[in-house]
Amino acid sequence: MKKILLFSILAVFALAGFAQKADDISGIWWNQEKTSKIRVEKKDGKYVGTIVYMIPEKYENGQPPKDDKNPEAALRNRPLIGLQILSGFVFHAGKKEWAGGKIYDPKSGKTYDCYAWMDGEVLKLKGFVAGIRLLGRESEWYRTQL
Repeated sequence: MKKILLFSILAVFALAGFAQKADDISGIWWNQEKTSKIRVEKKDGKYVGTIVYMIPEKYENGQPPKDDKNPEAALRNRPLIGLQILSGFVFHAGKKEWAGGKIYDPKSGKTYDCYAWMDGEVLKLKGFVAGIRLLGRESEWYRTQL
């Protein structure tokens, strides 16, 4: 009986440890260029990221930049602030990464498959095409406050 109780307690703590690791991606992050802040949070069981701040130098006539490179003409007039650029990330404990996601690059208007991992306190993301992880571009994001 004591063994079952001990095993149950250890199992609860182990599951809590996985949840904490999965949520390490949550928070506010500077992009690599430190021009935008992105809030990463869990919604409907998956992690998403939304632009919540842009440096004033990026504003045009007092307005945040628009999504003017979007391939859909109807979306080109929406502001980048409030735009979801990460979607669909799921944590894989064995690989210690968030995978299965997409990243939208407002500079090009393109969306890429993406995965992410933590390197100390730095969030690393790699966008790629055609399912080939080796071919892609890596970016580093830095934790910050809003």
